[in-house]
Amino acid sequence: MKDVQNEPDHRKIDLTRVGIKGIKYPMNVLDRTNKTQATVATVNMYVHLPHRFKGTHMSRFVEVLNDYCDDLNLNTFFEMLDKIKKSLDAPAANLEISFPYFVKKRAPVSHVPSMMEYTCNYVGEIDGEDRSLHIGISVPVCTLCPCSKEISTHGAHNQRGNVSVTILFKDFFWIEEVIELVEDSASSEVFALLKREDEKFITEQAYNRPMFVEDVVREVTDKLGKDARFVEFSVEAETFESIHNHSAYAYTEVVPQPT
Repeated sequence: MKDVQNEPDHRKIDLTRVGIKGIKYPMNVLDRTNKTQATVATVNMYVHLPHRFKGTHMSRFVEVLNDYCDDLNLNTFFEMLDKIKKSLDAPAANLEISFPYFVKKRAPVSHVPSMMEYTCNYVGEIDGEDRSLHIGISVPVCTLCPCSKEISTHGAHNQRGNVSVTILFKDFFWIEEVIELVEDSASSEVFALLKREDEKFITEQAYNRPMFVEDVVREVTDKLGKDARFVEFSVEAETFESIHNHSAYAYTEVVPQPT
């Protein structure tokens, strides 16, 4: 049959990214407690298309995805990227995978269990001999305003927020490690299920650990910076203010300085 994609294109324009976007696919990822966890990922897959080709073969992306969906981890990610690049005969390939990740958490006093959802993403690229993989983890937290506590006779405003950490992958780490590090850097954790005694504990804990959004970003950055596995990363925090019609926001990034 005629292969239209491989026909030449007279406009001689390279395309940076060509592929499929937003495909939902069942996937297994590594889980520290249960070894693997089944999830549903949203996947974007692209290749660089040289000007000499009219188009790319979209079906080959799904074929590669199907080969790796049962065993996707930080070790097989580059294998998958290599296969995309080779299968599409491309000089560069990109892969973006976003998925919900669940951790069983027990309430601090009653110890009732519930499943907590976190959003994770893998963003990787192979371009010639260069390759990179960034791991993103989004963690809901609670913060209590230090200023509000200081100026108020009774109570202080608190709010739910979100902390997003993006790490350049160099050495293996568990998703749960980063989640725990972030939760330990906020006024309190967030749980799916709490009994009254747990709510009392969480409320009082937050009151005793007031945090600006700036404090949270600095705490997470300080902890990550003390771990040799994390040499390049960014930390972003947004709190959905309970007494303001806006969010509070802070961001920083750590990039090794050239020697």
